[in-house]
Amino acid sequence: MANPLYDTLFGQHLGKTTPFLELADGAIISHSDYLERAAQYAHVFTQLGLKPGDRVAVQIGKSPQALAVYAACVQSGLVFLPLNTAYTPDEVSYFVENSGARVILCDAKRSEELEPIAEATGAVLETMNNDGSGSFALQAEVMPSTFSTVDRSEDDLAAFLYTSGTTGRSKGAMLTQGNLLSNCQALTREWQFTSDDILLHALPIFHTHGLFVATNISLLAGSKIIFMPKFDLDVIIDRMPSATTMMGVPTFYTRLLEDARFTKELAKGMRLFVSGSAPLLAETHVQFEDRTGHRILERYGMTETNMNTSNPYVGERRAGTVGFPLPGIEIKITDSDSGATLPQGEIGEIEVRGPNVFKGYWQMPEKTAEELREDGFFITGDLGQIDDDGYLHIVGRNKDLIISGGYNIYPKEIELILDDEEGVLESAVIGVPHPDFGETVVGVLVAEAGAELDLEAIKKSVGTSLARFKQPQKLVVLPELPRNTMGKVQKKELRDDYKDLFAPA
Repeated sequence: MANPLYDTLFGQHLGKTTPFLELADGAIISHSDYLERAAQYAHVFTQLGLKPGDRVAVQIGKSPQALAVYAACVQSGLVFLPLNTAYTPDEVSYFVENSGARVILCDAKRSEELEPIAEATGAVLETMNNDGSGSFALQAEVMPSTFSTVDRSEDDLAAFLYTSGTTGRSKGAMLTQGNLLSNCQALTREWQFTSDDILLHALPIFHTHGLFVATNISLLAGSKIIFMPKFDLDVIIDRMPSATTMMGVPTFYTRLLEDARFTKELAKGMRLFVSGSAPLLAETHVQFEDRTGHRILERYGMTETNMNTSNPYVGERRAGTVGFPLPGIEIKITDSDSGATLPQGEIGEIEVRGPNVFKGYWQMPEKTAEELREDGFFITGDLGQIDDDGYLHIVGRNKDLIISGGYNIYPKEIELILDDEEGVLESAVIGVPHPDFGETVVGVLVAEAGAELDLEAIKKSVGTSLARFKQPQKLVVLPELPRNTMGKVQKKELRDDYKDLFAPA
């Protein structure tokens, strides 16, 4: 046997002193240095008693060391479970308990608040800080810099990424080695990445986009990464002349366009700008091309599938569309009720099938059966249409998912918390257009009889349970929520009513 994901992405670079990561201070980490550190981390996991298939929950800042933890999990056959650094202890508790994670890796500043979670679940709590220090790194220092890679197959799990629907708690999407490997191979070919590329990387690495797209492609192609802790406009502008490619969310591009320093001359050495994780306004496409001569390449993916479609690298990148299915991937538009395939041009539910589609939801066979058909097609919950030229248009979401700044936000989770607030009878959470984040969260509340709601107190209370990006930017109070004859809340009506709430004056 072998370990397809490790052998293909990481193993090809063993012993190579070629640059892999260039840090903000100019320091260079070679492929060899990176993989030696990952091997030391793999030894620590083994010493902690972890076996292939065990889950490792990781809530640490973006750093070269954090990226090496991912490689260590792949090499030792563990399931990598990255968690948003903004998640609260309540949220982390659910992910750890549900996944059965054997180890929790967190920043030392959070260890005290996560210790009760580790004790309750029987997990080992280790620390790793942004500078690479912490209890985990300390153990790794005395470990060998080589590790015997654990045999795995393409069907073995490589990662859990938690997602959700509009009802119930988050679901653990099980991604296999084959899912991740096939997708980065397709994208590397389609986007023509080579070892000559230098990628501006300002995305988080707890998210599919920054980890399984940006990082995996760079590893496969042997590209160098300018590795930034976060999006910093000044640093992006400073480093762009040294780069050839950039991946971002729409917010990155709108902020660049707001800065007069971002010019055609600045971007002349770039060959590709990719946008994803949220819809890019057609206006942004036009402004970007007018400013730089480049057309942003927009693609479409999701947690359960990684990338499904892409506008062409060679050919027309059509604003308002997400292009064509990637090689080996099938897309069809179906009737939401019957599942029947609709004629081209009609709007329906987007379904996708291919080697990128996940294995199912962890310990949720009924939910898996609802969304993953026996013939392999995954029901995405997104509504779309395929035009006469074959381009896929995303026209809405069957689910009430909100995408704000590239992050997925699930209304039901927020509604459950709002409903528990003093004086609140019920709530409805919607996403409305926002000029910077694409969408933002609005909470619509109905008060109990005779109650007067303290909206500022509710906002403050919600902030203790929800990551900042999930917190409602605006709370409004209505006498009652709009409903149809079956009693279902009409969120479309609410979205229409409040669609201009954040419109520029």
